[in-house]
Amino acid sequence: MPPSLLDLAEAQEGLLSTEQCGRHGVGASRCSRAVAGGRWSRVTRGVVDTITVPPASRTAFDVPRSPVPPLSVTSAPDLVPWPPRSDGDRLFGHLRRRAGWLGHLAHGATSIPVGTSALAFLGIEGTPVTAAPDVALPWAAKRQPRAGVPLRQFDDGLTTVPFGDGRTGEIRIAAPEWALAQAVPELTMERGLAVLDSARRLRLVDRHGVERSHDHARGRRGVAARHDLWDLADPRAASPLESFARWQCIAEGVPPDTLQLVVRDLAGAPFAVGDLAWRLGPTQWLVGELDGYEWHDGDPARVVRDRDRDNAFTALGVRLLRFDAGHLRRGEVGTAVRRALHAYRRTGG
Repeated sequence: MPPSLLDLAEAQEGLLSTEQCGRHGVGASRCSRAVAGGRWSRVTRGVVDTITVPPASRTAFDVPRSPVPPLSVTSAPDLVPWPPRSDGDRLFGHLRRRAGWLGHLAHGATSIPVGTSALAFLGIEGTPVTAAPDVALPWAAKRQPRAGVPLRQFDDGLTTVPFGDGRTGEIRIAAPEWALAQAVPELTMERGLAVLDSARRLRLVDRHGVERSHDHARGRRGVAARHDLWDLADPRAASPLESFARWQCIAEGVPPDTLQLVVRDLAGAPFAVGDLAWRLGPTQWLVGELDGYEWHDGDPARVVRDRDRDNAFTALGVRLLRFDAGHLRRGEVGTAVRRALHAYRRTGG
């Protein structure tokens, strides 16, 4: 295959349209032979995947090494590391952006990734890894969706931003305010909060941008139960895990008093930062810590550091609750915090 075509597939998370193949001298019969020989697979009409491993079975070693990075990487380089922080970040980011490319390639150059697909291209975290392609055309109501690639009605007044690089050329995607307005009413409550938090943290929208996004979302199906999420968006939330945990606490009636609490040692110097915190007294706090999906994998030294840090928290009069992704999946965070606060108030500390 021509190197230029393989570079394009690398940029587009392994996907190519048959139109792109033709422009690079690879005709329909050659594409069909690649699919028949198992080197490529056909995703939907007009789109092939050059990665032979099925998406559900992929690991970080299967995904492209140099895809088009999310816009947040260039707009907030001090906040977004690239390459991503872990193998899990690489894999999940690939799967989310792949959905956006699939939708765009299936419906052609005039299609606009919107909703969760636009959020993935923007680099906003918190969307489901399994989100379907989300694209719009000005004439979407008059065009049939392709298998696995639905179409959204084009929003009146929708604004867009450019995405792509020298390999792909420029495509247009929904601007952050609009992408949030489209996605949040259709996400779960905790994911809706997570994407709003992420957009604020990455400085893709400010407080006024969140308000405009809320206005764009009014009247959409599902938004009535989610109006409060726009008011709760907080740039201090450092990860989707923290946003998920915060929502579980809000739903349980124990919202944290602050985020990213700076804990000081006996000399008054900053010692650590707690993810979520509840005030117990004038100088006493309950702190909730969220451990990432791969926080301790293969790193015994990190386990020791966390244990020593936990002991130091206790010595400073800070009560600590530590949670991981399993606690979040089981919905246990809010209940654990409520019980801890109740026990402290019942016993008087």
